[in-house]
Amino acid sequence: MPVKSSASFRLTAVPVVVVAQLLAAAVLTLTLVWVLHFRGGVSWEMSSNRQPIYMAHPLFMVIGLIICTGEAIMAYRIILGPRGAKKAVHLLLHLVALAFAAVGLYAAFKFHHDYRLPDIRSLHAWLGITTVALYALQWLVAFVYFVFPGAVMTMRADYAPWHIFFGIVVFLMAVCTAETGLARFVFAVSRYPNEAFVVNFAGLAIVMFGVAVVLAAILPSRY
Repeated sequence: MPVKSSASFRLTAVPVVVVAQLLAAAVLTLTLVWVLHFRGGVSWEMSSNRQPIYMAHPLFMVIGLIICTGEAIMAYRIILGPRGAKKAVHLLLHLVALAFAAVGLYAAFKFHHDYRLPDIRSLHAWLGITTVALYALQWLVAFVYFVFPGAVMTMRADYAPWHIFFGIVVFLMAVCTAETGLARFVFAVSRYPNEAFVVNFAGLAIVMFGVAVVLAAILPSRY
């Protein structure tokens, strides 16, 4: 019986991207169920119930720094067409992610300000602020190197591996930040086991989505 070449067992990014899309849908669905069903939705107004104004924070952060960022990283594997179109989608999705993150941060600071609570005291807050700051810096540097007309091709080639590396690092930091944030909610909902299950499954889905995104980024796009 002939032995197959090891190349025939090579995994490409295509099936991993498909799995990542399913996981992204799971993350979004679980987050929406948690925010809308268990926490009463999102509101920007002060009320006796503090949850609606604060729940805008995890909702927008998950959509922005997790889902949109993951899709931006996989854009070169998903978008069919010239490299310029892939780069434009990649850049735009990262910008959308930053916009969602800005709204999410605003919700957190507004909640703390309205109810006279201290800011940036937890590990989750420290990780979150650092992640958003590095994300914005990564986007600006990438814009200068890869979009700005004055950038030299040799500079782009030299920076490209570092751009990929730091992009993955920032994305994994976002995943870690999301996990620490969800953990804080789980500790506070011990009397609501159904909600805790939803939050825990959302956390698992975020981790698996992060793994799938990184794997899709490093695997070859085709056989």
